[in-house]
Amino acid sequence: MKKALTIAGSDSCGGAGIQADIKTMTMNGVYAMSAVTALTAQNTTGVRGIMEVTPEFLGQQLDAVFEDIFPDAVKVGMVSSAGLIEVIAERLARYGAKNIVVDPVMVATSGARLIAEEAVETLKKCLLPLAAVITPNIPEAELLADLPIRNEGEMEAAARVLAGRFGCAVLVKGGHRVNDANDVLCRPGGDPVWFAGRRIENPNTHGTGCTLSSAIASNLAKGCGLEEAVERAKVYLSGALAAMLDLGKGSGPLMHNFGEVAR
Repeated sequence: MKKALTIAGSDSCGGAGIQADIKTMTMNGVYAMSAVTALTAQNTTGVRGIMEVTPEFLGQQLDAVFEDIFPDAVKVGMVSSAGLIEVIAERLARYGAKNIVVDPVMVATSGARLIAEEAVETLKKCLLPLAAVITPNIPEAELLADLPIRNEGEMEAAARVLAGRFGCAVLVKGGHRVNDANDVLCRPGGDPVWFAGRRIENPNTHGTGCTLSSAIASNLAKGCGLEEAVERAKVYLSGALAAMLDLGKGSGPLMHNFGEVAR
């Protein structure tokens, strides 16, 4: 069985973060492992508090995984400080990790900022160049590329800039800010590849970014090429959204039990 590791924060309501990652990886047919970067007190309506682990303890978690059950892919999500980012980058390089998917989580769907200002530069310098693919949404791509994104042409331009800057593939996610649900993938020096998606009128979108990046990592772990991994991940996410699970009084956590397409 193929294995995937998520390095991310914990979401107490279970809709995003490592909880979403583990559910997604499991439903996509890989063995899921985790290294927790922070505990968060949050639900689908907002983040109430964040308590980071120490860099030393995060390093111990990563050593424990890599020295015993070596992952076939790694997904990196919420990392809120420079010290944690440096430990992750050092360990991934030390162990020769492969199929690294970085979801540069900077702002929660609710609007809460999830990364310190000074950590953004460390993310750019240390972690993003190690990735096979990064998966920023529009606000994150604007921040990383220092470019406005108002249409699909500007999505392509930002993807090209980021691919060239960090030497990795970049999947810029469109969403309601630019289009229905179309994403663009760009490799360094390559032509952009568009992935069409249909807009699903579902208010329960907490954790969609975590789910997509984890599904991509899962499919890379199983040996899929990058384009196929993205396509399968988008199909999985669309199926999850179409299931219309509604559990709470807020916007509701995302439905993850959509397994038939994943298999």
